[in-house]
Amino acid sequence: MKVAMTEGRIGTPLQATFRLRPGDGQGPRAYLDRQPYFQDMPRFLVHETAVHWVDTFRFLFDAPSAVYADLRQVNPVIAGEDAGFILFDHPNGLKALFDGNRCLDHSAENLRQTMGEALIEGTEGSLVLNGDGSVDLRAFGKQERQKILPPSDHDGFGGDCVHALQSHVVSGLVKGTPLENTARDYLNVIRIEESIYLSAAEGRKINLETP
Repeated sequence: MKVAMTEGRIGTPLQATFRLRPGDGQGPRAYLDRQPYFQDMPRFLVHETAVHWVDTFRFLFDAPSAVYADLRQVNPVIAGEDAGFILFDHPNGLKALFDGNRCLDHSAENLRQTMGEALIEGTEGSLVLNGDGSVDLRAFGKQERQKILPPSDHDGFGGDCVHALQSHVVSGLVKGTPLENTARDYLNVIRIEESIYLSAAEGRKINLETP
């Protein structure tokens, strides 16, 4: 999706949405079979989950200049929030929406493959991330879709992302290869997370300082 945008295949991106729908948050036994500590986290959806999409949005659209958040708790057995909307202002007029609800699902055999679905819309077309990991491109004014990335064939969580990250970091430490992620970069993600919680608490848009 990043390459398609960089190549100008959807023109100027104007809007983006990611709908997080892992479907694992319903009922009194939510998360107990896999990660029981989720039930006790006072900060949950944003701190544990959405923070990764903050980083993804930064990668795709550059650092946001402002955030507005509306968070809520759907399942009463957990301590923190498990649903909410986070609106990001990105450069060049692009608005990105993280729409998360861990009590709802999406169309996928493996709900943890992508954790949801994405739509990026531009002046000349749009990109769709499907629940199977495939990506479709539809040109503006057209009906048909072109599949520019096939479904993922990885069996691991999120396309085996944990193994890929660990391998990348070990390679950097052992071989000295450059790292894509740095602590300095991720400190900015943590600052954005804090602003998201502040926005939800105060019910207002928070302007972000440029690091």
